[in-house]
Amino acid sequence: MERAIAAAKAAGQAGEVPVGAVVTGPDGTVLAVAANEVERRADPLAHAEMLALSAARARGGEKYLLACTLTVTLEPCALCAAAMAALRVGRVVFGAYDPKGGAVEHGPRLFEQPTIHHRPEVIGGVREAECAALLREFFGDKRRA
Repeated sequence: MERAIAAAKAAGQAGEVPVGAVVTGPDGTVLAVAANEVERRADPLAHAEMLALSAARARGGEKYLLACTLTVTLEPCALCAAAMAALRVGRVVFGAYDPKGGAVEHGPRLFEQPTIHHRPEVIGGVREAECAALLREFFGDKRRA
């Protein structure tokens, strides 16, 4: 989570919503680190999770990420959760809960749907206060500006 938080901080400093993601292999080797790049790329699909998953899959050369862990600072949205299911990520670890846009523990609870083809292990709330504070500060600064 430390590396994901560092990526999130860098994203926030660059004007992006501060979300960072890391994909690790079964032995803990870091396969990819990414942060939101939605504004920089002018691409609404450039979420930290999507970028990290794509890079990890390309680096590993495998179709699926079954033995991998995705660690992200914010509860994944429906787009990212669906990508995790499609890539068959083994474990998802996230920091801050997202009652408004999250799709794992909130909203559609994608991994609980009977039609989902893969359900990763999910661990939420890791360093929750620290991850949530990054988002509160970022959006607080935006409101004051």
